[in-house]
Amino acid sequence: MNSSPSQVRRGGAVLMQCRLLAILLMMVILGTVDASATVYNWSRYDLSFETPEDGFVTFNSPTRFEIQWEDMVMTVQLYSKDKGDEKKMLTENLQRKALGYSMYDLHDGKIKVKGFKKTYSIDGTMPDGSRAIIADIVSKHQNLIIEVTVNYIYGNREIVEDMIKSFAENKKQQPNHERKRQKVQTRQQAEQEKAKQQEQKKPARKEKLYDA
Repeated sequence: MNSSPSQVRRGGAVLMQCRLLAILLMMVILGTVDASATVYNWSRYDLSFETPEDGFVTFNSPTRFEIQWEDMVMTVQLYSKDKGDEKKMLTENLQRKALGYSMYDLHDGKIKVKGFKKTYSIDGTMPDGSRAIIADIVSKHQNLIIEVTVNYIYGNREIVEDMIKSFAENKKQQPNHERKRQKVQTRQQAEQEKAKQQEQKKPARKEKLYDA
């Protein structure tokens, strides 16, 4: 069973009323169309979310998903909840992550994702002048945190917020037993593993020899 997000194309055709010819002609002249979106389903975790069409998926695994466009990049990373003060841990993590990207002009976000326990977010400016937002969406029904990071250019803010708000959790779906066999790391475990891998990559120290 594929545990990575799978996509479903949906295009909304424009419904035009023919009673008023003038309105019809105006719509034709203006070329009015309904924007289409791509829906991704992460069935193992009963999650779904939407993105603009024509994105190029650059990474897709059971716990991480990356997609990019010409003017925007989005990463979704899944974590298990850490024990402790949820608000303190997540807000401190957002600050660390933002500083790790050398973001400045930081502000606490006010995005709310319907159907989830809580959403913590931070936004700011990247060194190259582009914008970025990092959001931790806390599941209400499972031991899961969905971390969404989006790097975008000025003017795409509304699209970015729509992507984050599109996340949904199908709480009515029957429990996915395969999910129980898939261990999702906590953020602390992920950081420890990353540090361990970096330590292993360091070249072995050469012993200096000295003349007697």
